[in-house]
Amino acid sequence: MHYDLAFWWSFASLLVIVIYAILVFKGVDPLVATAIGVMLGFLFNHSTPLQMGKVMEEALGSFLATVGFIIMLGSGLGEVLNETKVSHNLVLKIVYGIGINTQRRVKLGIITSSIVIVGILGTLAGGLAILAPILRPIAASVGLSRPSLAVLMQASGEEALILGPFAPPVVALLGVTGLSYSTMLTHTALPISCVTMLTAWIMASRLQKEYALELFEQSANQEQFKPSKRQNVTTLFFILAFLFCVIYGLIFQAKTSFVIFVMLFLAISTGLVGGLYLQKIFDLLVSGMKKNLHLFFIFILLDPFLNLVQSAGGFNALMQLFAPLEHFGGKPMLAILTGLTGAFGMPAASAAVIKMLHTMFSPVAIQMQLSVTTFAFSILLATRITNFALPGANMFAAMGFAESENVKAMIKNGLTVASVQIMFLIIYSTLFA
Repeated sequence: MHYDLAFWWSFASLLVIVIYAILVFKGVDPLVATAIGVMLGFLFNHSTPLQMGKVMEEALGSFLATVGFIIMLGSGLGEVLNETKVSHNLVLKIVYGIGINTQRRVKLGIITSSIVIVGILGTLAGGLAILAPILRPIAASVGLSRPSLAVLMQASGEEALILGPFAPPVVALLGVTGLSYSTMLTHTALPISCVTMLTAWIMASRLQKEYALELFEQSANQEQFKPSKRQNVTTLFFILAFLFCVIYGLIFQAKTSFVIFVMLFLAISTGLVGGLYLQKIFDLLVSGMKKNLHLFFIFILLDPFLNLVQSAGGFNALMQLFAPLEHFGGKPMLAILTGLTGAFGMPAASAAVIKMLHTMFSPVAIQMQLSVTTFAFSILLATRITNFALPGANMFAAMGFAESENVKAMIKNGLTVASVQIMFLIIYSTLFA
């Protein structure tokens, strides 16, 4: 097949993504890296100042901007749940409901509470910040080591982000693929989570033996959180309201915009039931949203970042180069390549990576008739592999909240989990593409 100069110029626009990945890997702030990518995209498109302004105007109403706003609202909701002690109460009931008299039960409590809290809040660091003060003394009571706690917190937190119906990666995946939440859950999120958690459970047990001396100091004066009657009522209300929103969304096949209502409804109603004044609720919402303002700007810039590469012809050129895959590996190879590209080539926010991979590979996937569920599986698994294979914010957040300084243990677990996930990617793609 002959490729002319115009083709190679279009293909060269993909360097924008390569440069972006290199900058982020080198430690450049993602917002700065994304801004540089947008400027390079304008250069490849020979954009005028008027065109640049129009592109940025459209970005404010884009799908990614909506997801970024939802992430900010999720952080605001977290502040309300923290102030009303709903999050603390949920953890307490989950952990003590399971029982804390053995290490096995404590590990189950850690996993369950982490999945619930992180899944609801849509942020790993924010969820673990709430969980950690409660889980550390419980881990100490049964002799669970710091590295083991850190591993379990990271693994369950990572998987919570692809299980929660309103978690950003889930919202993004449903938005770009058009899959229903139930289909996404059964065909992608649950298989990935089961494989990941099983591997992490085994690794936590091994690390417990290897680092058995890295224990928490037990404090006789450790205060246990005791919910008041009002906090119990508020917690029950939140659970029922959350379930109502999930069921309503499933029945009426709600789109991404519904999540905006859910976040605001849960924050305001839970706050009022919890005894907060409306002014206080909005103060907490704004305070929480401010924490993710930086991320919101990244999401606004990512839409033109991708669109500019697309308009420059980069993704069309990629599709032409990938055409021979139909004869050399076919659909399974495309699914594997999609997963590995996202896993090792795009260290960014998961929702943004999902959008980026879909934009890059969906034309080829459609042309080769790759199953939508397998394509979604590859994209979603890619975002999980990244956070285990490469030491990053989530890994160090879990380690810090567990008060562990054992980086070696975290990397051991991360590489093991990532290796198993890659093998699972290959097997799944081969069987179901």
